[in-house]
Amino acid sequence: MGIVEAREIKKYYGSGEARVKALDGISLSVEKGEFVAVMGASGSGKSTLLRCATMLEEIDGGEILYMGERAAWM
Repeated sequence: MGIVEAREIKKYYGSGEARVKALDGISLSVEKGEFVAVMGASGSGKSTLLRCATMLEEIDGGEILYMGERAAWM
């Protein structure tokens, strides 16, 4: 079990034909004491993933767990 786990995260912006898939089924696990780098091309969803994993932005699908407990947005 990771300290932070993201399972099948989905995040979309816009609607209809203008809808953009920022994250489409991304999973990530960070273990205690582990250092992680998120790398990718511009516009690939790095910042969106980090905002969602830290609950700064609500997700559209999947789940975020902190030490095994499911995160819930207020």
